[in-house]
Amino acid sequence: MRTLYIVRHAKSSWKDEGLSDFDRPLNERGKRDAPFMGDILKDKKVNADFILSSPAKRAKKTATTIAEKIGYPGNKITFNEEIYEASLNTLVSLVKEIDNKYNSVMIFGHNPGLTTLSNHISDRFIDNIPTCGIVALQTDKKWNELDKNSFKLLFFEQPKMYLD
Repeated sequence: MRTLYIVRHAKSSWKDEGLSDFDRPLNERGKRDAPFMGDILKDKKVNADFILSSPAKRAKKTATTIAEKIGYPGNKITFNEEIYEASLNTLVSLVKEIDNKYNSVMIFGHNPGLTTLSNHISDRFIDNIPTCGIVALQTDKKWNELDKNSFKLLFFEQPKMYLD
């Protein structure tokens, strides 16, 4: 079985209007939510064989924070610029390219792409993956066999389920 964790970056700051979208950091809520959600994953005994992330500052920080919480070495995270502002086709291609030696994979990125990906490959529709939301999907197929509705939803976690 293969498990894909689709993780949207934590809440970002719009405080500095001079920053490009790519360089926006996490805001205070994001800095609270990322480690909190990492603890949720740790409590669920989630681990990852491979983590793929957008290199945008907010996604990178979310990925490294959650990786640390689940015991994945931050220096082993693969950053891929294609994830930033990725279309469904790009995200599907990236997942299909994952080496089949990995059974548990996390992808950190942005909406609307991640929600669209989840809805395309999952057996369940999710209206929106909110900031720091995590969708866990499972399949018995190989990564390169990914297809529409080929994954079953294991869980959908988000900070608002626990925090205000």
